[in-house]
Parts: sequence; C-alpha cells; structure tokens
Amino acid sequence: MNPRTLIKDLSEHVGKEVSFSGFVHARRDHGKIVFFDMRDETGHVQVVIASKNETVFASISDVRSEWVLTIKGLVKARPEKLVNADEQNGSIEIEALDVQVLNKANTPPFDPTTDTSGINEETRLQYRYIDLRSERMQKNIRMRSEWVRYCRDYLFGERFVEIETPLLTQSTPEGSRDFIIPSRHNPGNFYALPQSPQQYKQLLMASGFERYFQMARCVRDEDLRADRGYEFTQIDLEMAYVTKEDVMNAVEGMVTAAAEAMGKTIKEKPFPRITYKDAMAKYGADKFDMRTEEDKANGVLAYAWVIDFPFFEKTDEGKWTFTHNPFSMPAPEHLEWHMKGEHLEDIITQQYDLVCNGFESGGGSIRAHQPEILKATYRNMGYSEEETQASVGHMLEAFAYGVPPHGGIALGVERNIMNLSGETYLREVQPFPMTGRGKTSIMNAPTPATPEQLKELGLSVIKKEEKK
Repeated sequence: MNPRTLIKDLSEHVGKEVSFSGFVHARRDHGKIVFFDMRDETGHVQVVIASKNETVFASISDVRSEWVLTIKGLVKARPEKLVNADEQNGSIEIEALDVQVLNKANTPPFDPTTDTSGINEETRLQYRYIDLRSERMQKNIRMRSEWVRYCRDYLFGERFVEIETPLLTQSTPEGSRDFIIPSRHNPGNFYALPQSPQQYKQLLMASGFERYFQMARCVRDEDLRADRGYEFTQIDLEMAYVTKEDVMNAVEGMVTAAAEAMGKTIKEKPFPRITYKDAMAKYGADKFDMRTEEDKANGVLAYAWVIDFPFFEKTDEGKWTFTHNPFSMPAPEHLEWHMKGEHLEDIITQQYDLVCNGFESGGGSIRAHQPEILKATYRNMGYSEEETQASVGHMLEAFAYGVPPHGGIALGVERNIMNLSGETYLREVQPFPMTGRGKTSIMNAPTPATPEQLKELGLSVIKKEEKK
C-alpha cells in the first residue's frame, strides 16, 4: 500500500498515483459521475468516481458524509476553465482508482460542515467530537495550541524552566471555592484541587529556581459565566530578584512575540499603564476596551496594564479581605501601615493586571517574601496566629529559611484565545468545556457515587433542602 499523502500535499503529485485518507465532507451525485469532497486536518480536495470504473462506482453507492475513507487515486490537473484559484487544491482533482471504507457514520445530529455556533449548547457538547470537526472549532483549538507554543518557546529563550506542580493540595484562601477530594487513606480528611499553583510556585523560588513556568490546569468552584468555567488553563510563571516592571516587561515581550508571530496587530506598544483609580474613573471598571470600531473590524489587540490596586476591601460582614490574593507585597511607601495594621483602606499593593479588548487576560503581583509581612496580611484580615499557621504555616516556615524577592503572573489561556479569535464564549476555545449547568462534555458527570465507594471513603450523602 502506498504511504498516506496529506491532502495539503496532493498538488505536488500531479500525474502520479497517491493514497490519502479522511472524512467525506460532502457527496454530489451527477448520474454517471459522483464527486466526493474529502477532508483531513490539512485541507480539502475533490475526488471524482466515474461509472466506467464499475467496481469502484459500485463500492461507493452507500457512502455518505462523515464516512472515513482511504482513497487510492490519480492526481489530475483540472482543465484551465475549471481551475478555482481561490480554493485549496482548486487546480487538481483526484480520479479514484480504489476506495476503502475505514468506518461508516450515522447521520450526525447536526451538520459539522457548517458554523455550529447556533446549535443548542447541550447538543453541541453532548456530541462535542462532531462539533470539533467544524472548520471554526478546528481553527480555534489549533490557534490555542499555536499561541501556547509561541509563549513556551519565548519563555525557554528567557531562561525559564518548565516545572509541574501537584493537582492534589491543601485548601487555601484564593478567592473562590475549592473543589475538595476525599482521602481514602485518611478518612474524614480532604485534598483540594488547585485554584492556581500560587503557593507551589513561590516555594520554587525558595528552592532556587529563579524563573519557573508551566501550563497549569486550575479548578475553581465558582458561578459559571460566558467567560468563566470550573476548569481552565493558565500560563503560570514566577521570577526571583525582580521588580514589578521586570515581570510586566517579560510578560509584555512574550505576549507581543506570540501575537505578532500569529499575524496579529497590537494597538499600542509598549502597553499603556493605567492606575486602578484612573481606570475606574475613566471606564467604570478595571477591565476595559480601548479599541475603536475600526480596530474591532480589523482584529486589533488593545493591551494595557492596570496597576496600583487597593490591597484590602471590606466584606459584607464588615471585615477586611484581600482584593486579589493574600500573598502580594504592599507598595513600599505603605509597608509601615501594613505592618502596623493602619489605614488598611488606603494601602496599595504591587498588583498588576493585563487587560485586552475588555477582558482580564492575566494578573499577578510582587509577593511578600518575608514571613512577618505575610503574617501581617493575615492579621489585618482578622486571622488569629493559630488560624494563620493552619492556613499558610508551611509558607512561613519556608520563608524563614531564606527566599529571594520574587513576583509573577498567570495568564488565562482561554481568555487570551478569546481575544485572538474574536470569540465571546469560553466554550468556543476549549476542546471539552462544561455546559452552563456544570455538566461535562459527552460524559454525564457529575454522577452519584456508589454505596461501595462512599463506604470505602467513610462518607455519607445528606440531601440538601431545596431553596424556597
């Protein structure tokens, strides 16, 4: 059997026999001639099956869209008047010499050869493997891979080391609810899935890795929105011996290199820096869109940094809590207030957010690297010494053994691909997203645990009373 030729390479073999495989994109019958449009991940090509080849013609009588075939055929140049210069492989067609059915296909629940964005969400996600065949979804998922590759390559060129951190960890305050996992070997105790690798990446700074990154999977039990899901991926990085400008410049270089390598236009370089106070006064929000209508039509990316955030804010109960995360460093001029617990409403933190086209694309800060500063943060939020030890005692102990000044950031992969692709829903840039009601794609999770599983874990389920 001839080796498989990719559809994108067929035009290089005019006058030769080839073998290629793919899906039937469309079938058109013209009496004694049948045309197949075939596709693989590299493109499309037209196949001609003539009735004069009786054996092949008879073998394809039942073939329909989405069947998977291998076709052996002769690559032929189209007559000049039939050449379509605007179409991939528009100058050739394949005369089928043999057709092998690799797999038949039922009629799909919707047509993947069209834009599927208007299809009911739950139907799309139930049959996500069909939805992902569509041209738009193929483009989005491949764009995601391409962007991550450019970012990864940039970071390797800047001395970063890629390190994975655990998925089973301890529940800590990071702004959202944790998903918790029961421990079979430690009945009554639970792991938490990471909302971010925040503490582990700071511990890597204590370990002597001066520049770390990873493509981190994160999980947060929060209300689902168009641009927010339970699971997401972030480009997570941390740097030692840096100021906030160092981190922002490194990230700006990475984002710019990746976007421009993908043919995108950035509105303003270097990215504007806008204080939180000014952003709220001008835009009424700390994430905003600086594009003109012309910019939007041309797919321009308008990045900006938002800086000088307040460290603390009041809760509904009248207590103080952090606005972003508790591991940030206060501005140098406010460190004394922070340590004394004074003027909490006025303390500025060394936090920086990257916004683009109306979305928050990333967020980070210079961290508190001295134990007493982190203790003061928890004390300002009303934690007792015992509660602070229970929450971040391991961090305090690590810092007591010496850790360099450090800071970092996390950029949401999905948020950035939404900006690059122009999509407005998270599900359009994730391969297998959750439904709006928190159901997994294709599989029917969450589902009840079996009595045997609950017994093994030492758990029982108490039915919640329905809200009236």
